[in-house]
Amino acid sequence: MSEHGAAGSILVTGGTGYFGRAFVSMLLEHDISQRICVYSRGEHAQAEMRDALGNPPQVRWFVGDVRDRERLQRAMWGVDWVVHAAALKRIEVGHYNPDEMVKTNVLGTMNVIEAAHEMLVRKVVLTSTDKAWQPISAYGQSKALAESLILAANNMQTTTKFAVVRYGNVANSTGSVIPKWRQRMTQFTSLASWGSVEVTDPECTRFWMTSQQACELVLDTLRDMQGGELRVPTLPAYRLGDLAEAMGVQTQVTGLPPHEKLHEGMGPINTSDMARRMSVAELREALQSLPG
Repeated sequence: MSEHGAAGSILVTGGTGYFGRAFVSMLLEHDISQRICVYSRGEHAQAEMRDALGNPPQVRWFVGDVRDRERLQRAMWGVDWVVHAAALKRIEVGHYNPDEMVKTNVLGTMNVIEAAHEMLVRKVVLTSTDKAWQPISAYGQSKALAESLILAANNMQTTTKFAVVRYGNVANSTGSVIPKWRQRMTQFTSLASWGSVEVTDPECTRFWMTSQQACELVLDTLRDMQGGELRVPTLPAYRLGDLAEAMGVQTQVTGLPPHEKLHEGMGPINTSDMARRMSVAELREALQSLPG
């Protein structure tokens, strides 16, 4: 450990995802770890990330799935900290394929726990979601169970400590509303015409969190956790109709599907309809700071 509380070696499952790329970039920028292990399924995504980072020598690349415990064990050899960010996350995917959600989000988390225990990893943090609070979707249900597994792992006779961080969707993350609407806006421009973007309900509210805030929350938890923590930040929220106005798009209301909520929550009094509401002007300013 360094004087700043850095680990000698950190492994990130789902390391080529939106959070993983941001987290690894932060580790490199601040020289936090001597060895960073990126663990993910996609060789092409790893190649793109490697090129984007400039192929830094302290990063190691492991192609593997969290469904494979033996591969996880080999990847965790000599690792101090693990950030478990790998998951199937799309609501509609879980709605039609709940068994696949279970295999990755639940059984995969069990594999991470067992591998970390067997490889004497010191600390494990699971990145979770507001959809795990009072879940109504297969995704939220699988992440709620993953949280329970991680927190219960502290009852094992092991030196490994386990904790959870739970937060809302990261602004501009892959598959979220901002990049989807931006893509549609680009299509409208290329066609020299204007159309509308789909929105389930303009009254929907969601939490706003940047990738930097998510990365700092995970790193701070790793540095000072004792095991058993469930860390939940206090975040502002926005109304989807206000986000559309801030982005300058027209909306077409599709209706809220049964497996999605009008408002999200991260705890009993920490819900997006009760959180501080971001104004349209504030959203415009926040959007300008996002890439793309």
